[in-house]
Amino acid sequence: MSAFISSVAVFCGSRFGNLPAYRAAAEDMGRGIAREGWRLIYGGGYVGLMGAVADAAIAAGGSVTGVIPDFLESREVMHEGVTELVVTDSMHSRKQLMFAQADAFAILPGGFGTFDEMMEIITWKQLQLHRKPILIVDVENWAAKVIAMLDAAVEQGFATPGARGLVETVPDVEAALALLRAATITPGSSDVETERL
Repeated sequence: MSAFISSVAVFCGSRFGNLPAYRAAAEDMGRGIAREGWRLIYGGGYVGLMGAVADAAIAAGGSVTGVIPDFLESREVMHEGVTELVVTDSMHSRKQLMFAQADAFAILPGGFGTFDEMMEIITWKQLQLHRKPILIVDVENWAAKVIAMLDAAVEQGFATPGARGLVETVPDVEAALALLRAATITPGSSDVETERL
């Protein structure tokens, strides 16, 4: 017997980016996660898209866990309004804790930090350390070049064609939430499976 997911980690920028659609998507994701009754796991900051996704989830009555390394407390303006705020001793322990607490991962627009989180969680899946869904939410085509890079790794022989199935791209938050709704957890396991992933 399986159970539905209960938490989603969102990776996204500590800036808003150039398009209003990025912030709107972050807010939609926060509200959607809260509406579904899932816990939001995110980077703990109060600024940029990270702050927007957390604020929207909180405003919608959702449960939010922020995970931030101690050296970023002031730089990313630690969010004091979250349900739970965990301060870690490094970026590595931050990512490990976010991974452990999340049943699935949604990647929204962001910069180098977002790319780092995305690539690590994809690599862990490639190494069969988990089977959790990883969704790139391609708001306004922001991820086109990131996706092209993943495709190029396959074309150039640095990854198998099957590796592209480790992550799925969806066009918007609504599509991401629909896929996450279908995800189930195998009891006694931290892994999550869906029919499509």
